[in-house]
Amino acid sequence: MATEEIVKKPAAPLAMPTIARAFLATKQLSQEQVDTALQRAHGEGKDFLDVVIESGLLTPGKAAATVSQVFSVPYVDLDALDPLRLPGDLLDPKLCMANKVVAIGKRQNRLILASADPSNRDVAEKIKFATQMPIDWLVAAHDKVLALLDSIAKANALDASSADFEFGDLETMVDEDADGTAPAEANDVDDAPVVRFLQKMILDAFRLGASDLHFEPYEFNYRVRFRIDGELREYASPPVAIKEKLASRIKVISRLDISEKRIPQDGRTKMRIGGRSIDFRVSTLPTLFGEKIVIRILDSSSAKMGIDALGYEPDEKERLLAAIHRPYGMILVTGPTGSGKTVSLYSCLNLLNKPDVNISTAEDPSEINLPGVNQVNVNDKAGLTFAAALKSFLRQDPDIIMVGEIRDLETADIAIKAAQTGHLVLSTLHTNDAPATLTRLRNMGIAPFNIASSVILITAQRLARRLCKECKQPADIPVDALVEAGFTYDDLDGSWVPYRAVGCPACNNGYKGRVGIYQVMPISDEIRRIILADGSAMEIEEQSIREGVRTLRQAALHKVKLGVTSLEEVLAVTNE
Repeated sequence: MATEEIVKKPAAPLAMPTIARAFLATKQLSQEQVDTALQRAHGEGKDFLDVVIESGLLTPGKAAATVSQVFSVPYVDLDALDPLRLPGDLLDPKLCMANKVVAIGKRQNRLILASADPSNRDVAEKIKFATQMPIDWLVAAHDKVLALLDSIAKANALDASSADFEFGDLETMVDEDADGTAPAEANDVDDAPVVRFLQKMILDAFRLGASDLHFEPYEFNYRVRFRIDGELREYASPPVAIKEKLASRIKVISRLDISEKRIPQDGRTKMRIGGRSIDFRVSTLPTLFGEKIVIRILDSSSAKMGIDALGYEPDEKERLLAAIHRPYGMILVTGPTGSGKTVSLYSCLNLLNKPDVNISTAEDPSEINLPGVNQVNVNDKAGLTFAAALKSFLRQDPDIIMVGEIRDLETADIAIKAAQTGHLVLSTLHTNDAPATLTRLRNMGIAPFNIASSVILITAQRLARRLCKECKQPADIPVDALVEAGFTYDDLDGSWVPYRAVGCPACNNGYKGRVGIYQVMPISDEIRRIILADGSAMEIEEQSIREGVRTLRQAALHKVKLGVTSLEEVLAVTNE
């Protein structure tokens, strides 16, 4: 039997995608580079453009500019788009992810889509078949398409996990009648569009990390603002006509009187988002054109982040931990409203919260729920003041007492006596820095020897916005400006560079999150002598600096050296 010779045919050349021809025609890539990229794309099961970008043959911006020019397709900067405001019902998200396209909107009966490769006919045919709609293409940078799709996917994941979105089980929620139905006023405002709008606002605020939502009525417009990283920004402008129904809806879920619109009201509610219970504090205020409502998001998980997550430097953390583990004495946290004092106090309480320790707190109102801690909301109208709560605590066999704020001489006097009689007392004051706190206590009427014998540590703090790690860039700041801000010439040794905010899809105008700036001042024997001699805040500050305590400005400038925040932010949040 004759043996037949098997002749192997050469492999058929790989089909060249249209975008590859564009790169060849414009001499962005050579024939050899195109062939290599095609072979790799075929072998790894990837798109040709993915391989070109991953290999560094072209940058995403250069590739997008070339495609826009060759195919006369308009370019769109996806950084300008908010993923939460893109229409989610035009195209199946799975189809978008699989084909790397972003649904921008709809014009008449035509889809507007963005892609890094709008020349891909296979993708166009799939989408036309799925939607039965013609397409208007826009071209965008490859990396920005992937980043926006990732943001949309995360938002959709949160929506899916928020299927149990509901207002929860605080005692302040709407009571049900005996037959299990809600009160009549709840049904009066159960307007579906209003309910959906409120839910969307709260979910969006939660996703964006907002601390407060402001619902503000005016004569001809209505606006919703979010406070994100300490800054208010307008987020939505719903119709003015919904202001009454929206106010009533918020009042019902927070168990406020919907018929009372002449005086301010305060309430609370709870909501489940993705299996987590989030508390909300609600405040209403009558204005000229309706009730302004502010909802504060109270996330108890912030108290469980730990001391390390708050931004204390190693030496500051060491001083704080040494103080909170003392058996008795007073620790004071000072700073303006919104500077994170409550989170700092609860982070300390979380470390101290053990089965063999009795902790009691008095607050107005309690913002963070911490299991194992006996929390009391003061009620001035009912006679439950801070001073009254403190007196009661001392009869409850406490080990640790936390007072939300020392506002008057009576509260200060009781707190100091508690610190002198074997209790650890934590509280807050509103002063500019740590040395000024001692002067404030003296001005309230506390005797210097009582201050010196009870206070063991004072920490002043501010919150500064963190620079986004993804987009921050070195800043060219003149040496004179750095010295004027507080740096010494020794600091400017060339071992570090300041950074500036830029802005990208992952952040808010170049910033993402906030970091604490702290002045942690232990009360040393020498500072006690100054207190007993009725010394000034300036004398106390000079002594603390000699002992290695940074001022708030110095602590903030240290964060600039570490690249955590910008000089502009430091100058905005600290005074010198």
